[in-house]
Amino acid sequence: MSRDTISDLITSIRNAETAKKETVRIASTNITENIVKILLKEGFIENVRKHQENNKNFLVLTLPYRKTRKEIYRTRKQIYRTRITLKRISRPNLRIYSKYPKIPKILGGMGIVILSTSRGIMTDREARVEKIGGEILFYIW
Repeated sequence: MSRDTISDLITSIRNAETAKKETVRIASTNITENIVKILLKEGFIENVRKHQENNKNFLVLTLPYRKTRKEIYRTRKQIYRTRITLKRISRPNLRIYSKYPKIPKILGGMGIVILSTSRGIMTDREARVEKIGGEILFYIW
């Protein structure tokens, strides 16, 4: 039985975000490290550090949250903007591929699509610039 590391990553981030946790620990693999680099670059994650425990490597992600309780209850619009929404598209039993002109735009370009291409894992914008398609892993907005 194999594990789906991408779904584990998405679920961990989603659960930590729902529970208003500041940090989340995930298993470190090449795929998760590449995805986390993209999320860090796009601003969905504040900080990443590597952690080793019992000869197992982990990534500790710091999620972008307000530090004080007062700021959480400011306005509904600000709270909506800080929520991270992730949606898994391609699964191990159902792969979804797209050519570069047909890569979907999420919220008119506000969100991003994470793709696995022949040149590595990249965002939809990078794939359109390089004119390559690939497997649509998940949406994030």
